[in-house]
Amino acid sequence: MKEQLRGLCSRRVQWDCSAASKMIFKSLILWVQFLILYVSCDSGPLEDVVIDRYDIPKICPREAQIGDFVRYHYNGTFKDGQKFDSSYDRGLAVAGFVGVGRLITGLDRGILGMCVNERRKLIVPPHLGYGSIGVAGMIPADATLFFDIILVDIWNKNDEVQTTTLEKPNDCNRTVQDSDFVRYHYNGTLLDGTFFDSSYSRSSTYNTYVGSGWLIKGMDQGLIGMCPGERRKIIVPPFLGYGEKGYGTVIPPQSTLVFHVILIDVHNPKDGITLKNQVVPKICNRKAVTGDYVRYHYNGTLMDGVLFDSSYSRNSTYNTYIGMGYIIQGMDAGLQGVCIGEKRRIIIPPHLGYGETGVANSIPGSAVLVFDVHIIDFHNPKDSVEIEVTYKPEVCNITSKKGDYIKYHYNCSLLDGTLLFSSHDHDNMQQVTLGRNKVIDGLDTGLQGMCVGERRTVRVPPHLAHGESGARGVPSSAVLHFELELLHLEEGVPEGYLFIWLEDTPDNLFEAMDLDKNEEVPLEEFSTFLKTQASEGKGRFVPGVEPDQSIEDMFVNQDRNKDGKITPDELKLKNDEDAGNVHEEL
Repeated sequence: MKEQLRGLCSRRVQWDCSAASKMIFKSLILWVQFLILYVSCDSGPLEDVVIDRYDIPKICPREAQIGDFVRYHYNGTFKDGQKFDSSYDRGLAVAGFVGVGRLITGLDRGILGMCVNERRKLIVPPHLGYGSIGVAGMIPADATLFFDIILVDIWNKNDEVQTTTLEKPNDCNRTVQDSDFVRYHYNGTLLDGTFFDSSYSRSSTYNTYVGSGWLIKGMDQGLIGMCPGERRKIIVPPFLGYGEKGYGTVIPPQSTLVFHVILIDVHNPKDGITLKNQVVPKICNRKAVTGDYVRYHYNGTLMDGVLFDSSYSRNSTYNTYIGMGYIIQGMDAGLQGVCIGEKRRIIIPPHLGYGETGVANSIPGSAVLVFDVHIIDFHNPKDSVEIEVTYKPEVCNITSKKGDYIKYHYNCSLLDGTLLFSSHDHDNMQQVTLGRNKVIDGLDTGLQGMCVGERRTVRVPPHLAHGESGARGVPSSAVLHFELELLHLEEGVPEGYLFIWLEDTPDNLFEAMDLDKNEEVPLEEFSTFLKTQASEGKGRFVPGVEPDQSIEDMFVNQDRNKDGKITPDELKLKNDEDAGNVHEEL
């Protein structure tokens, strides 16, 4: 075995000797292997440097070549283990060009082919070290030198910024360009993995302009072309980083920098709002304009998808006037021209949102905002009731008006189709006397002018419905949509009347009413008389009220002294009393 090793060591390149020894003694620990190798080769003077690559990284994208600039740490000892020098004692790695004669020949040769974070043990014979002269007071003449080195950095003056995309979103409609303002998170390390800085540790993104001299040149270049949400590895050579001076105590001189970056958002000070993903209903009779009052749902996120607010979480729409400064400028502009039921994404740059200050605990400063909105409805305070007839009978001689008693079916919904109420849910049709404030003003208006059998849709703005307060089951400021069908109509009587004559009244009304001719009309005679007039078509009661109730009310009005009977002096027609406006009666 010794002879075999001598044969290997007799060659000029001791790299093969080291490789052979590792194959032969691979079961031994590496340091022992190295010592055995040296002893085996020590049968004669070393002709070349002996190299033991005892710790090689699994990934080695680059090896040191002639002309590269390297940084490395080392311990230097003699054969007996006595230390003569160490970069660790100075706390600063050695830096310099390799393979061009700037180092002792043994180190020049020993470092070539190294990877970052690789560890090597070198045996440098005197003629490849400091020879017969040595270094006064430090290295004696003809000394064999032992080095334990680790390579921590490597670069070349021809290097450029290296960017590697680690993750990229599917949707990338915008990339970083010069003069853009970006927000990003990063971890910064040296090439050997030594950490020097992180935005995450400050719980805040790094915010800056690109291509305007605010960043090191390498980062300016490395961010170009990134999409929001993209992750990149950016390797910056020293001359595009902090160069010969480094940065304080955290970045040594001539350090290659490695940044792992995720771009949060990007905008340009010249940007306006951006509209995307618009879903417009097939029917859009009207688009929102300045002064309209809009109700909409929204999800608000940052450009990286982080949710900062949602109307859905409150189970309530956001309601506001648009174009009047009640909301941020970008939303004011983004809601212009929407249709009811439309969905759209509104991307708002910071200067049209919450600017450099943001909103405490929810929106960072200089953040681009992304709103996904769904328009529920909108109206204008000047709007009136909108009526659309969907079916009308061919014969229509009588239409509904104030005072008429009607029966109808209806469906009431919001403009997004949410059903609120329906008369079909009950056994009976809806009944109302128009013009008596029994239903909301907009519905009362929508029910007028209808024929029996007619169907129509009626859109009622909030100020003619339940207003800003809403009602039970009705959201505040909601526009209501009614589907109406008129099924029954009874002509009404003038307001204040309970019974009207359709023919002239009898010449002597009391005498006609006094059926037993005793000069007194009790309730029974009063009721019999009026019901007979109604059955003969000579008069009619107010519709929608039971005749007996109307008769009783009328009798009470005529029985002035409350003795249970009407006398000739007490009986008067309503038109005789109108001037005093005292009673509701005949």
